[in-house]
Formats: sequence, structure tokens, C-alpha cells
Amino acid sequence: MARYTDAVCRLCRREGQKLFLKGDRCYTDKCAVARRSYAPGQHGQARSKVSEYGTQLREKQKAKRYYGILEDQFRGYFELASKRKGQTGENLLSILESRLDNVVYRLGFAMSRAEARQLVRHGHFTVNGRKVNIPSYLVKVGETIAMKDATKGLEKMKTVIEANSFRQPPKWLDYDKNALAAKVVALPTKEDIDLPIEEHLIVELYSK
Repeated sequence: MARYTDAVCRLCRREGQKLFLKGDRCYTDKCAVARRSYAPGQHGQARSKVSEYGTQLREKQKAKRYYGILEDQFRGYFELASKRKGQTGENLLSILESRLDNVVYRLGFAMSRAEARQLVRHGHFTVNGRKVNIPSYLVKVGETIAMKDATKGLEKMKTVIEANSFRQPPKWLDYDKNALAAKVVALPTKEDIDLPIEEHLIVELYSK
């Protein structure tokens, strides 16, 4: 499976903002964006005028990098969103938020989406009592996502949960802190997503 293997801090610098791809490091003064707030590469500090197409492309790239998705899969999500009722851009964000790895991250069980993806692949979570190790699995209303009992006892997991205790799960997830489980009570909407993504630019790009 194709995946990005270069330094993820370069992605944040390219977009000119924090994408929170390295977990707790992103909240410290070691963050690459805080130290070098210009694009990577030889011409990173050069100023250039961005075209309309360039603006749309950057927005798509930013969304892909937030969720750790490559082009083919992202385009597949866009096509799925365009077939659903409602606005395509908002449908796209809802689909991205519904990924199991994103749910694990939103619940505070991982420091980053990349870490959440790894935890899911290693089978640490269940959906309606059954192990699901597919990070791209799209959760549905009524399903319950839970941490396996064996995973709850891991010291590393306890440390991560404590470190993320300040984060509030989104309202579309009914989180049971004691059981370390959450039920999907609604599909995520644009208002539930706190990422600075202008989805209409992505729709304009793919509509060309």
C-alpha cells in the first residue's frame, strides 16, 4: 500500500499552518511551523502569487494531509460525497470524519491520526463488539466503538488518555469515559468539524 514516508513536519510547513501530524510535539516550541514558518525547499522563503487553481489545490492537499489520505482514496470519497443528498463539500467532510481512525483520534485514544491508524490496524478497537482493523472503515449511526479490554490495561494507553483529557469528543459521539467507548448518535456535520478547511474550494477543483 502506498504511503507517505518523508518527514511529516514538511507537510505542515508547506501548508503554512499546523496540521497536528506529530501529536504532542505540535503543541511545543519544537514544532517546525513555529520554528520555520515558511515552505520547505530551496525556494521556500520566496514570495509568489498563488493562482485560483493553486488556492484550490492547496486546500485539497491540506484536507488530505489532515486525515492522512492519498489521492486515489480521497477522490473516491469525493465521488461518494457527490452521490449523496445535500452539498458535496459538506458530505465529503462528513465522510472523512466518519473514518474509524479519525473517531479513535477524536475520542482522545491517540496523539495523532497516524497513531490512531496504527492502533486500529493492530486490532485494539471493536465496532459493535467485533474487532475492526480497517482504519478507513466508515462508522454508522447506532454503532458503538470501544477499546478492547486488553488494551485498556496498557500503561502507554493510560498515559495517552490522560494527556488528551482536555479534548472534548464531538457531540455526534456519545462518549462513556468509564467504559472507554462511544456510540455514534448522528453523522458529523460541518459545524462539528473544527478544522480550517474550505470545502467549497475542493469541490471547485474537482469540478473543473
